[in-house]
Amino acid sequence: MPARPASRSGEVRFDWLDESTWGPALDGASGVYIVQNDGDPRTRALVRTAVASGVQRLALLSARGVDTPGYYGEDPATSEAFLEGEAAVRESGVDWTVLRPGWFAQNFDEGFFNEGVLAGELRLPAGDGAASWIDVEDIAAVAVAALTEDGHAGRTYELSGPAPLPLAEVLSVIEAAAGRKVRYTPLTTEEFIAELGAQGIPAEEAGLWAAALYPVERGFESKVSDGVRQALGRAPRTFAEYAEAAVAEGAWRD
Repeated sequence: MPARPASRSGEVRFDWLDESTWGPALDGASGVYIVQNDGDPRTRALVRTAVASGVQRLALLSARGVDTPGYYGEDPATSEAFLEGEAAVRESGVDWTVLRPGWFAQNFDEGFFNEGVLAGELRLPAGDGAASWIDVEDIAAVAVAALTEDGHAGRTYELSGPAPLPLAEVLSVIEAAAGRKVRYTPLTTEEFIAELGAQGIPAEEAGLWAAALYPVERGFESKVSDGVRQALGRAPRTFAEYAEAAVAEGAWRD
């Protein structure tokens, strides 16, 4: 099945903040993979536009633990935003599938953790907690299956890697794959926000990262889910497999 990626630049333009771009991006599409814009309330409006354009299948990227009170700390805003997006697709009137992954393995080579890995020290408010880090390639494979195969409509897939790994062990795996030393230093939330503030990152943004790491620190993210096997009939990739692939693609080089 052909796919048409859309972004703020390129042949097909899509901008969450510019609803005039939605219709052209959706034109002719039979299925849409929705990645919510950090809790933006426009998700429901986008779903309505997609259905009106003839879209027949929706796959939504949500997040793990959003239906568990206190999963992201005392402030329910994160969970509520994701749950609103889930409600939008469930009430759409077309086939829908919700994906609830845990922390992405790719945070270590493409995302928030990469700078610390390259510096040789990762400093986070995550205590000794572990997470069952999931390779985004597995998330993408589940999304593709949901949009192109039968049997996924009305399903909510809890997605994780095959085993929980503490951050210190994660960095040992990266060391073995990349041949570079990296240590993990746990911080308090206050220390973490102060350090990011010294780097020019606003306290509000730093607080969002701290809230996202809260379930790791509390051990909530260590749970292993079988959503990848349910959707694809196979086990998810291990963190070591992710790390080896990342190195082969040029990750963690000076």
